Order: sequence, then C-alpha cells, then structure tokens
Amino acid sequence: MNIAIIKYNAGNIMSVDYALQRLGIQAEVTSDKDKILSADKVIFPGVGEASTTMNFLRAENLDKLIESLKQPVLGICLGMQLMCSHSEEGNTPCLGIFDEKVKLFNPKPGEENITKVPHMGWNALHSLKSKLFDGLCGGDYVYFVHSFYAAVGSHTNAICDYILPFSAALKKNNFYATQFHPEKSGPVGARILQNFIEKC
Repeated sequence: MNIAIIKYNAGNIMSVDYALQRLGIQAEVTSDKDKILSADKVIFPGVGEASTTMNFLRAENLDKLIESLKQPVLGICLGMQLMCSHSEEGNTPCLGIFDEKVKLFNPKPGEENITKVPHMGWNALHSLKSKLFDGLCGGDYVYFVHSFYAAVGSHTNAICDYILPFSAALKKNNFYATQFHPEKSGPVGARILQNFIEKC
C-alpha cells in the first residue's frame, strides 16, 4: 500500500512516520503533488500556527490539492484544524472541508489554574463513531497538546471534555481528522493509526 505523509512547514511530521514504522508500515514523507494524488492513503499532520501554515499551503497550491483528494485522508492536530472552515488563530480562513470553526480555549472565571491553556496531557474520548475507532470504547485515553479546538458539530466523530465538550475527531466522506496525537497516544493511538490504514 502506498501511503503519503504531506511534507510542509509544520512540526511533528517525522514522529508520525516513526509511529507507522513501529507498526511495520512504510510511508513516504513528500510534498510531490503527483505522489500525494496517487497514494492509497494520505496523512496530513502538523504542529504550528494556523495563519502562517495556511499562507504556506496556498503559496504551494497544497490547499487545493488537499481539498481535491478522493482517497482516505487523516488530518492530525493542526492538520485537523486547517481542515475546518475558519480558525480564530490569526483570524484564518481554512480549507473548509469540515464546517466546524476553530476557537481559542477560554477557561471559566476563577478556573484558570485548574483548566490551563494549552490543553496538554491525556484525556478520555467518548461518543466514538467511524471505523477509525474500531476496537475501542468510550473512556480510552489519548494525548492532546493544543490551545485551539474545533467546536462540536455535524462532522464530530469523537468528543473530549476540557473546559467544554469539543471535537476530538471529525469525519466527512473520505476525510478523517483527530485533534489528539495518535502517534503519541500509546497502544490506543497505534490502534487508531492501524485502523486508518487497514479499515478506512
């Protein structure tokens, strides 16, 4: 199977490749448009800032490429946020694959020391839908690092509660996305990556 990891100006890309290697899965980290278009599965990971990254994607015409993909695509963390319609980070219009908007966490007054931003650490998933979560059940813990979140909406396929319920995962047609980092989420994350490769 031919798996492409989209290479662009974002961090954390190689850790996804290493996680796949641990599963015995070979992928190619590439920005070559023909290789991405011809891949059986595409992964769009990332850690970074929304407006800078969207400007880079547009300059390289990767925005239109990602939107046009017909094979299964998995966005991770920033990748998921950029697949939404808009981000409050830099007041950024995004790819618009998902209708959900990305907002900054805002702790309730008096709870700033309890619910800190960024949201960093292990939290449980619930309301799981999609084949991405085959073999898992509500209550499984995964690893998050983010200050912005996608609101719960029609494409939400998993929910996490931190300050408020937010989209831990989204799905629309061939597009899947997780706010958490499956590559850093131990056996649960490994199962999610394997499900994407084998079942989605």
